[in-house]
Amino acid sequence: MLQRTIFVALLAAVTAAGVYWWLSAPVGAAVGTAPAHVPDLANGELIFNAGGCASCHAVPDQPDRLKLGGGVAIKSPFGTFYTPNISSDPTYGIGQWKDTDFVNAVMHGVSPDGRHYFPAFPYTSYQHARREDVLDLFAYLKTLPPVAGKVRDHDVRFPFDIRRNIGIWKFLFMDSKPFVADGTKSPQWNRGAYLVNSFGHCAECHSPRNALGGIISGQRFAGGPNPEGEGWVSNITQKRLGEWSAKDIAYFLKTGELPDGDSVGGGMTRVIKNTSQLSDEDLAAMADYLKSLPPVDGPTPPKRKEKEAG
Repeated sequence: MLQRTIFVALLAAVTAAGVYWWLSAPVGAAVGTAPAHVPDLANGELIFNAGGCASCHAVPDQPDRLKLGGGVAIKSPFGTFYTPNISSDPTYGIGQWKDTDFVNAVMHGVSPDGRHYFPAFPYTSYQHARREDVLDLFAYLKTLPPVAGKVRDHDVRFPFDIRRNIGIWKFLFMDSKPFVADGTKSPQWNRGAYLVNSFGHCAECHSPRNALGGIISGQRFAGGPNPEGEGWVSNITQKRLGEWSAKDIAYFLKTGELPDGDSVGGGMTRVIKNTSQLSDEDLAAMADYLKSLPPVDGPTPPKRKEKEAG
């Protein structure tokens, strides 16, 4: 009887380990399965600005937003992440990457050597992007200057530093569904929905998260604690923006100025530096979509400590 119990326990352990290994495996796009793409550099620059790449990857404490040597510290409840070098440098950056390497990194969170990227990299939003736009972004990045220098390792505590576990996190919080236009809405609304939910990754900061760091889907865009630990990120549904017009929202994304004449502060200033580069048409599209978000109650800010980050 004891031998039988031991056998069953071992079988259960082996099965559990096998399921874990299967669920946690890095999965990306297969090499050579997609058609060739002729890059559009102008669109790549647009995507670069919509995605806010410079905010996280430009070398800190220098004025050139196109020096993408990385090193920006991103604080979180799990530790501090340091953004990588994504310049065209062949040694320290992405200068030797292939198209599939970049698509897998951006849309699937998988590195060229087959490891999971931590979801501080917002591939949970980028997964909804169009492959053609991702490749245009890659082509544009390769035109920017190389920046030498290796970024320090992440400072993440155990067990969150085990990259294999991220496969389970992806299973729980990624759906890998492409963006699908809503035929009942206007082309402008759909363009805005695409930009906000893919490259704009607005929900990544403007949504509360659960204990595992996943966005609470029922409170998407409803604001919450700043993921970096300081201040409070605004609710951007009609719960807070109900009195804003679509023109107010577009003007804010262009200038950082609020309808009452005040200016945005905190981390949103970095976002405005990027969105201010977008066309008036794209800003109007994003505003149209954001204005359509129904009111959603978010977490309650702490009294006397509320400090909006954007």
